[in-house]
Amino acid sequence: MEATYKNAPISFTSQGTGNPLVLLHGFLESKEIWQDFVVELSAKRQVICIDLPGHGESGNFAEVHTMTDMAQAVKSVLDELDIQQASFAGHSMGGYVSLEFQNIFPTIINSLVLVNSTPQADSEERKANRDRAATLVLKNKRAFVSMAMSNLLTPENNKIFKSQIDILKKRALQFSSTGIYAAIKGMKIRTDHTELFAKFNGQKIVVAGKNDPVLEYNTIKNLAKRCNSKFYSLPDGHLSFLENQTELREILHLID
Repeated sequence: MEATYKNAPISFTSQGTGNPLVLLHGFLESKEIWQDFVVELSAKRQVICIDLPGHGESGNFAEVHTMTDMAQAVKSVLDELDIQQASFAGHSMGGYVSLEFQNIFPTIINSLVLVNSTPQADSEERKANRDRAATLVLKNKRAFVSMAMSNLLTPENNKIFKSQIDILKKRALQFSSTGIYAAIKGMKIRTDHTELFAKFNGQKIVVAGKNDPVLEYNTIKNLAKRCNSKFYSLPDGHLSFLENQTELREILHLID
């Protein structure tokens, strides 16, 4: 199924009925990461999986896909489905988009789950890394995708989940370089939503990996505490949907 935002197609799936749950993937991912979750979750509720702009089967519409634009693209899907209230779970970049959605549309989200994600903005060091990544994408997309994906797991888990990671890389290589570039630049300039998350009155959950190479575990744990969020600790890296699928599925079942 497709919605449209700024004349670009926004691809999504919808299964089940009632009490909608929106699942948003991370950078270099697509709605396909949620395949193993949807069958079970949709038995009890409507589950919507969306390809964010420049990812999966969704199109591009700008040189920079800001988190605001991505949130508006998500809203176009909810409008297409005539959904007024929903819960959100976002992995990594999907968490950034979920928070920006809450910022723009404060009456829609019932529950908010950040999976391997953070409400904080990029540090100056991280912004510089984004610029280097954006340059590499345009020069050698294949090298960038391989390096970026491998850096999300521990060396041990890169071996254990090699076949699954190879599939993720193959999918990501199908995304346009301009779409990947646009997402990198959008993440770099995103707003710090720590205060927004702290003030959010609905159910909120933070899921973090103890060995996440991207997000410092104790920082995320302390953020969750400061924001009065339920916190779940998982034993592995940045790809909890893959590395700790069983545990994450149980957590997602807790969403109201």
